[in-house]
Amino acid sequence: MPVELAVIKTSRIFGNLIVNRINRLTDDIKYYSIKSCFDMTKLIINNYREFETYVGKVIGISDYFQITQDQINKFAEATLDHQWIHTDPERAKNESPFGQTIAHGYLTLSLLPYLWEQIVEFRNVKMMINYGIEKLRFRQPVMVNQRVRVKVSLHSLHDLRGVTKAQMLVIMEIEGSNKPAFETTITFLYHFKE
Repeated sequence: MPVELAVIKTSRIFGNLIVNRINRLTDDIKYYSIKSCFDMTKLIINNYREFETYVGKVIGISDYFQITQDQINKFAEATLDHQWIHTDPERAKNESPFGQTIAHGYLTLSLLPYLWEQIVEFRNVKMMINYGIEKLRFRQPVMVNQRVRVKVSLHSLHDLRGVTKAQMLVIMEIEGSNKPAFETTITFLYHFKE
């Protein structure tokens, strides 16, 4: 076999191996947190100036969190929302269009502070206040035992005479699904010490 033909044949083999490996890696990334793949550490913000550098950017993505039936039942107890589609697995199996129980929409929303703390740590802060939620849309129910994570982008940041008003775009992703559980804009107020 001529050398040129051997080189072309070898290049095709290696090219196919590389394409196959990239495809497998792409599939892996769909199922694993970006933080886990790249071992990212928590973002640390010390003041308004540091926070401001993230306007218009993705701040981070949390780890996945699995929502269990026990958590759903406890949320139902706490909120007095005992609708069978959440709390009765047998009935949900037989009567629900989903074939199983689903998490309360507000349960998924209530995970936001826990998942947000995985993404960023604010230092040098006297106080943080949950100021509001806007444009909340539940896009898809989260089934029992599914895993969710949040992706957070900093939409805007304003200095209100020493108080930082941050508006973040939040998307709760469901593992293995192209459609998110919800999308919203959340506003926090941070009072930095300096």
